[in-house]
Formats: sequence, C-alpha cells, structure tokens
Amino acid sequence: MLLVASMVLTGCNEKKLNVNDTPPVAETPTEPAEAPAETAPVDPPAVDPPQYIAPLTGLPLDSEPTQRPIAVMVNNFAAARPQSGLPNADVVWEVLAEGGITRLVAVYQSDTSTNPIGPIRSNRPYLIRIGEAYHSVLAHAGASTDGYDILQHHDKDYLDEISNAGAYFYRESFRKPPHNLYSNLEKLRAGAAKKKYAETVEIPTFTWSEQGATSAGAAATTVEIHFLLKDYKLSYRYNETTGLYERSVNGKPHTDLTTNNQLTATNLVVIGAKHKTYDDYGRLEIDLESGGPAMLIQKGKEVDCTWERSSDGVIRLMKDGQELPFVPGHTFYHIVPMTPTFAGHVKLGI
Repeated sequence: MLLVASMVLTGCNEKKLNVNDTPPVAETPTEPAEAPAETAPVDPPAVDPPQYIAPLTGLPLDSEPTQRPIAVMVNNFAAARPQSGLPNADVVWEVLAEGGITRLVAVYQSDTSTNPIGPIRSNRPYLIRIGEAYHSVLAHAGASTDGYDILQHHDKDYLDEISNAGAYFYRESFRKPPHNLYSNLEKLRAGAAKKKYAETVEIPTFTWSEQGATSAGAAATTVEIHFLLKDYKLSYRYNETTGLYERSVNGKPHTDLTTNNQLTATNLVVIGAKHKTYDDYGRLEIDLESGGPAMLIQKGKEVDCTWERSSDGVIRLMKDGQELPFVPGHTFYHIVPMTPTFAGHVKLGI
C-alpha cells in the first residue's frame, strides 16, 4: 500500500509540473531571405515613324508633300532688310549679284503659310539654275537679258511681275521702289494654276540623319562668311540649346519683318564656284556645273567636303565617295568665289 501511494503521489506531481511549465518549442529552420527581384528596364513607348517627310527639310509632315516648289528671288540689299517670309522657306541660297550685293533664292515646298514674301527682285541665269534644280516655279520681277532668253525660249515655268504675272504681286508703301515688291504662296500658286503649270513634279530627295555628318569635324560654333563687300559681314552663332545657327548681318540679328524673329538654320553649306564678270554693269557668270570645294556646318562642327551636280540636277555634298546627310531642318547655302582662295571666305571659331 505504501508503494502504491508513493507511485500515485509521484504521478500527480509530474502532471502538475507539465501543466505549469512552458513546453519546449521546436526550432524551425530559417530559410535565407530572397534577394529583391531586379526591376526590368522599361523601354520607352514605341514611337511610330512619321508617315510623311518633307523632302527638302527631312521634317515630319501630316500629309503627303506633293506641292510643287516655288523659288522666289529675294532682295538682300540693305534697304530691303529685314525681309519677309524667309523663315517659311525650306531652303535658302545666298549668291552674289551685281556690285558685290548678294541675292537670296528662297525655295518653298512644305510650308503653307500666307505670310508676305519679299522684297522680290530680278532673275539671273545662275539663279534660274538654282531654282530649277528643285523643279520649281520661278517667281521674280524682271531678269537680265540672258535670263529672259532662258526663261522665254527654254520652256521654263516662271511668274514675272513685269512681263507675265503682275496681278500676283503687290507693292507696299512703307518702302521705296524697287525694294517694296511682295507676294505670298497663295498668290503665287494661284498664278501658277492660272498659267496651267504642272502642280506636282518629282521633288528631289536628300539624305537625313539626326546625328549629322560632322561629329569628327572642326569646332564651328561661330561662322563668318565673306562675299565681296567689306561693309557686308555675314555671321552665324550656334545655339546649343536649340541646335540652330542664328544669323546676323554686320553684328546685328538678321530678322524676319513679319515675326521679328531672328533667322536660323539647322545646316549651313558653303560652296566655292568660279565667278566671272562679263559686262561693265558687273553682271556675273557663276559656274554651278563643274563642282568644287565645300563645307558642311551643323551641330557646332564643320567638315570639309566637295560639291557636285548630280544626274538629277541637284547639288550634293560628297566625301570619300558618299553623300553627306543633313540634320532634319532648314538649310542655308552660300556660294562664294574661289579667289583668292575658297577657304579665305570662311572663318570658323568657338
């Protein structure tokens, strides 16, 4: 009996201890923490390429660019500045006329602005050659004897305020003749339609690249171009923020009369050509067929190259057998003499 009582007491004590004591907790193996998942790079949303590209600027368009180019001969005499309508031109050419004064050939294709264009002046054989390379209708007021011979006897499409299209031009009163003749694209296209000139033509195309062709070239954040007259100093300064060259004449911004904005260009081209004076009035012959040295200036850099007249009639810039691309935007060309040297007409700086 003592043995049984002892066993019962011992069992009760064991049960009491088991109730009050915290039962042992089994250890759970710790799994290594997972490394945070790498965030996959997010690609920028896909941008569809523009359906239409302006053939003379490389810029996107909302509709197919089928309009025929119009090349306007614009006065660049001091009394004619500031001119109107040059910012709307796809391409502008600057070339010498008589007396060392330059004239501008403004080629319009992609723009539909109705802003005034002018002052408009007379035509010359080499200006005709520039405009017709784009298959343009030529707009001007008068021409040299040789110019009229080409226009009237070689099947050219032209609108001359003096001889065949006066109704499509107008005179302004705030300037004295002959620096007060103007028109606009609406009037000029109406004149071309009245004369039943072709409304669409094969427009030349060019090579375009956002990177351009001058990355390995010389620094050209300032550009000075000398033609003949010492009192006409043309210069450009590169604006790195906009990617544009800002044009000045005699140290002052060359502006548009309508908008008061400074003229700008994405690409500058300087080409050397042989110039010859052939009469006492100082009229020129300029060789735009044989090719020669050239400079392409864009994105703050310059590259030496050559120019040549391609089989489609357009002047193209070449280097190592390849055509150089333009950066999409507006282009200003400058034709300078070869004497005493081509390079002597251009000064580049930082």
